[in-house]
Amino acid sequence: MATIIAFDFGTFSIGAAIGQDVTRTANPLCSFKARDGIPNWQAIEKVLNEWQPDLLIVGLPLNMDGTEQPLTARARKFANRLHGRFGYQVQLQDERLSTVEAKSRIFASRGYRALEKGHIDATSAVIILESWFENN
Repeated sequence: MATIIAFDFGTFSIGAAIGQDVTRTANPLCSFKARDGIPNWQAIEKVLNEWQPDLLIVGLPLNMDGTEQPLTARARKFANRLHGRFGYQVQLQDERLSTVEAKSRIFASRGYRALEKGHIDATSAVIILESWFENN
């Protein structure tokens, strides 16, 4: 059984979700505040030490036509830093429309007031991880 943590990279907030490959399910974990895309690395390290994942997934933001956008390079850099700092294998996963889907899920289950940035980012990470499970 492999434990996997997925990240939804953003310049102000980075959502995280956890899942495992036996049930191929994911759950929101938390969100990390970031300053211009730079997270609190100690907070991320604490979560990684707690959960001891076997693999990390980082959502790759692409335009609808599959081309890269300015945030794409920053997400790749974040993935490279996760690998470099902590030594985990990191894979990228297309995250197109994950935020739209996250907002829809949250609104449908808990209503408008639950549409808080941290919830949205962590739920986006769930969608990224579920998408990764579907493709692997």
